[in-house]
Amino acid sequence: MSDESSPHRTAAVIPAAGRGIRLGPGAPKALRTLGGTPMLVHAVRAMAASRAVSLVVVVAPPEDTAAVKLLLGEHSLPVRTDYLVVPGGDTRQESVRRGMEALPEDVTSVLVHDAARPLVPVDTVDAVVDAVRAGAPAVVPAVALADTVKEVEPAEKDQPEPVVATPERARLRAVQTPQGFDRATLVRAHLSVPLAGEGATDDAGLVEQLGEPVVVVPGHEEAFKVTRPLDLVLAEAVLARRRAKDGF
Repeated sequence: MSDESSPHRTAAVIPAAGRGIRLGPGAPKALRTLGGTPMLVHAVRAMAASRAVSLVVVVAPPEDTAAVKLLLGEHSLPVRTDYLVVPGGDTRQESVRRGMEALPEDVTSVLVHDAARPLVPVDTVDAVVDAVRAGAPAVVPAVALADTVKEVEPAEKDQPEPVVATPERARLRAVQTPQGFDRATLVRAHLSVPLAGEGATDDAGLVEQLGEPVVVVPGHEEAFKVTRPLDLVLAEAVLARRRAKDGF
């Protein structure tokens, strides 16, 4: 994929201001190392691997913004891509909004990618970009569920939770990132949902609240989110396999 002779310009926003406490004590989740390299750097490289992405904006913890700039400068990143680091907010929604505010006016489509998904393949990134450029206002990569899902009635801690429904698994998908958007649609979605409100668990959810369509493209099993210690073990194994196979 290339941006040559294209009226479209795509940028990626990576919110990385969270602490990621489920991984345990230590550095913020995005700065934990994977194969000796911070997960954030892997995530930036994953976005920059797409020739459609000309700019990556990293939204860092405010107190770590300078350190993240130095970190990116210390690692080899594709020279065809520009990089910015901006301070984040108190919530993911606010951090994404701050990342969008840093985008140049000529950016027409935006990818929002979790720093905790460091191993998303470039083919998945390109599939999302292609769908946005084909006219979809919002696009999410997703995979089918392997497990049956139960809807439950929340109960007190350590108490059994009664099942209230079993959704049809064939209609369910586990959503990944990067999620892609027409820039104007995503800006409108963020402006329509108060930062202090309930918001949504992802940016596509904000677009859904506008009543705009969201479409799904195939995700990839290696685009999983590193949230718990076992996820980090799996990510190390995937990275080792890639390096053994093609020197990734």
